[in-house]
Amino acid sequence: MATLQKIVIQDFRNIQLQELSFSPNINCISGGNGEGKTNLLDAIWYLSMTKSAFSAPDRFNFRYGTSAFGLSGTYLMPGGTTSRFSIQVTDGGEKRIRRDDKPYTRISDHIGVLPIVMVSPADIALVSESGEERRKFVNAVLSQMDRPYLADIQQYNRFLLQRNKLLKAGVWDEDLISTFDERLAALATPIFERRAAFCESLVPVVQQYYAGISGGREQVGIEYRSDLQRGDLRGLLRERRERDRIFKFTTAGVQRDDFLFTMDGHPIRRCGSQGQQKSFLVALKFAQYEVMKGTYGYPPVMLLDDLFDKLDMARVGNLLRLVADQSFGQIFLSDSNKVRTESIVDTLTSDRSYFETAGGVFTPVNE
Repeated sequence: MATLQKIVIQDFRNIQLQELSFSPNINCISGGNGEGKTNLLDAIWYLSMTKSAFSAPDRFNFRYGTSAFGLSGTYLMPGGTTSRFSIQVTDGGEKRIRRDDKPYTRISDHIGVLPIVMVSPADIALVSESGEERRKFVNAVLSQMDRPYLADIQQYNRFLLQRNKLLKAGVWDEDLISTFDERLAALATPIFERRAAFCESLVPVVQQYYAGISGGREQVGIEYRSDLQRGDLRGLLRERRERDRIFKFTTAGVQRDDFLFTMDGHPIRRCGSQGQQKSFLVALKFAQYEVMKGTYGYPPVMLLDDLFDKLDMARVGNLLRLVADQSFGQIFLSDSNKVRTESIVDTLTSDRSYFETAGGVFTPVNE
């Protein structure tokens, strides 16, 4: 697996300059709210995904008063080799990514090299917000595991943007619209098929984890909904041409896909308590972890930000037993309650590292 051995962070969020070495097993970060715990986890995420986990534009990642930030990480890679990855971002929009001091030809070539999963309080948007949030989640997972999928979704979005610009301009060009329809349809089919297969593989694992966390009190599910379930995109776009011309945007396609999260057959956003929703989201991310682990043949890095928030002690205990029973790889766990973290982690393993943070400064703690 790809294990983060050391990270160097400069001018990222509230972190001025920090160099930290990590355990290959569990790393626990404690500190008060707003002190920098989540910023450290986001820096680790950024090294894998080349962007923030929280959809923040890069200008919001600069430390106050600065106009650039830098991240570098030394990883023990599968096969036993060591590689150093670095990212430099400036306020001019320039982003430079290197592996062992060699720049990538394309940023997308880096996605999937350092597989990663994050559980965060911000995940609640997957339940409470629009289908766009759920599509982003599915795209982020599949883009790590499936490079052709990433290329297809990027190309699809480019053609969709061009088609929508043409519609918005109000100049109807039948030949050009037909060309866009052909290209969108050719890309939409593999995107639809890959999303459907991913959803099918994810559901039983989500149900297994949710039952383990909740004690099996409810049955959860995921329903994939897509325009392409009604037929080929070419025909759908042909049917909606007049509608598209009136509304001035494309009203059919995989950009409208959604994933309905259910509990006992009802939308979980409406019938689930905060604890049930959090339990579902944790189960979803742990299922993602298992699917990615099966694809790669080794476990991704797992980031657990404020994992115990909104969970009662029974669910916390069930969740930790699941973690202890699984062959998890490297884990980063943040919690404002240092005593709780230590009392839990010390029962799981002696191979762990503790860090305390205040004002963006992280101090290793010897236990």
